[in-house]
This record gives sequence, C-alpha cells and structure tokens, in this order.
Amino acid sequence: MPSPSPWWTPHVHADRRPFLMGRNRIQAALRGFFADLDFVEVDTATLQVSPGNEAHLHAFATEAVGPNGSRAPLYLHTSPEFACKKLLAAGEPRISCFAHVYRNRERGPLHHPEFTMLEWYRAGESYEALMQDCGRILALAAETVGTRTLAYRGRETDPFQEPERLSVAEAFWRFAGIDLLASIDRSGATDRDRLAADLRAAGLRVAEDDTWSDLFSRVIVERVEPRLGLGRATILDEYPVAEAALARPTAQDPRVAERFELYACGVELANAFGELTDADEQRRRFEAEMREKMRVYGESYPVDEDFLAALGHMPDASGIALGFDRLVMLATGASRIEQVLWAPVPETRP
Repeated sequence: MPSPSPWWTPHVHADRRPFLMGRNRIQAALRGFFADLDFVEVDTATLQVSPGNEAHLHAFATEAVGPNGSRAPLYLHTSPEFACKKLLAAGEPRISCFAHVYRNRERGPLHHPEFTMLEWYRAGESYEALMQDCGRILALAAETVGTRTLAYRGRETDPFQEPERLSVAEAFWRFAGIDLLASIDRSGATDRDRLAADLRAAGLRVAEDDTWSDLFSRVIVERVEPRLGLGRATILDEYPVAEAALARPTAQDPRVAERFELYACGVELANAFGELTDADEQRRRFEAEMREKMRVYGESYPVDEDFLAALGHMPDASGIALGFDRLVMLATGASRIEQVLWAPVPETRP
C-alpha cells in the first residue's frame, strides 16, 4: 500500500493552508490580548535539567557535551512551567509564553510529539482569574476566524457562553454515581479499595494491580471527559490533592486542590493551578511521582533543585497551560492536530 503524500506536497499543503492561516491569526490575537493586560511575553529554554516530574509524562532525553568532553544528561522540556516560575521568583508579575514542548509516547488525532503550549501566570492573583481568561480566550479565538461554534468529531461548544464550573466530585457523582471524596481522608490520603468497590458498583472495570490513581483516571476518561464542554465549555475544578502535584490545597477542603481543567467539545484544552510554593511539600510530591514512574515504567527523571530553590522566593500566583494547537483545531474545524502544524514531526516506524 503506497504511503500517503507528505505534508509538503503542494496539494496537501493547499488543503492544510486555511487551518494554518487561522492558526497565525489566532496566535496574533492572543498576543494582543495578553499585551493589553500588561503581560510580558517570555521565551524559555527548551533544554532543561529536568523535563518535569509527573509520573505519566514521558520526555525526550539528550546530553550536553562540554568543551573538555564532559557529558551531562539534559531533557527537552514537557512544559515551560519550571522556567516560568523562576521568572515569577525573579519578580515578573504577569508573564505569557508560547513554547514548543515535547512529549514522548504521544501521537494521535489530538497528540503530537512536539506541540505548542501557551502558558500564562498571574502573581498575586487567584486561579479564578484564569477561569475568566479562559472564557475570553475561547470567544476571541472564534471571533478571530469568523466562527460561532467550536467543533470536534460531531461535538459542539458555544464559545460565547460563560463556561460551566463543575467540581471533580460533582462530575463523579453526576456521570458515574460515585462519591469520590469518600475515598479521600482529610490528609489527602486515598483509599484504593473503597474507590475500587465504587467502580465495580458503577459497572467499570477494576484490575487487581490498579492503584487509586488508575481508578480515578478510568472514571475521568470513560465517564466524565466525553460529557464535558458540550453546548458550552466546562471548567472541571477542585481535583483531589493526589492528582494535583503542583497545586495548593483549597482553603475550604484539604482533600482537594486549586486545580482546574478547561474542556470544549469533550476535548481537554487547558490545565490550571493555584500554584504550590512550599518547596518541602513540592519535593515530597515530586519524589512520590517519580517512585510511581519507576514502578510503572522502570525510569524516573531528576528533580530540578534550582526550581525548588526558586519556590522559596516565588510569590503566591496562579498559572495555566493551554494546548494552543487544540484550540486552533476546534476553532478552525480541523480533525487532526497535524492539520494545524506548519511542519509536523515525521512519523517513525520500526
């Protein structure tokens, strides 16, 4: 069977070009949006000592070779987050960043090994301010390309309606009939067996080696995500602290954290935090994540000690990472992420 024509073939490029021009217009509009709010656009290094310390994110590894031949491991970052937070520690009050980021083991209609992350941070402001930003950004993206509707695979979202705000616990109860918080104690510790029993009662699969986190993710993927962002966008808020490695607990309930995700058309677009600034607690969470990564995948990544040192100087802040390419897809009607990337990464085959 012949291979499909490459992306640079003139007729293929002609089909993709309207999506790509839409991408450029949306990016220019968002730059203007942030400039009008006195954000400073920053540019962070791709090469980092640590690519990030989340158990299920996979990085591309390389090494630095010094003039004397010495070698040291480096990674392509999975997010510009660590560098952006160092800039907050340095004294920048509002920053935005369009960053190429890299995630291994990810490829599909909504995933690409290299993609663009839009991140922005507000020092001294609550993460509710980010929720307001999200609503304005969805409307701006649609206005910029002249559409009234965000769409993906037959699902639609009105970007001009105020997003629905729904807690994770409410979503578990509404879509799966599961009392999520009954499996979490006041310290944030989780009860795997309690959650497993609730999944079985809801008709969901449970494997003997599933952790609490595995079970949580299964409910999110199978019962919750497909029902979010239909008709209007959804802000899925207050994740359990066990699922919010970089967020601080909420003031009203230590079992859940100041973390939300933005959904439209059943697609996750953004992940936001009221940022954790306790370096000791952050180290503990990173080490727990890397133990889990070693257990599941047989590998782990180093902790960025410079980042932990910066946390001691970082002000209270809120921050968010938005998948820019996905936003462009939904606004332009593209069906695959490659359609909105100017030069996609070649597919590798064994």
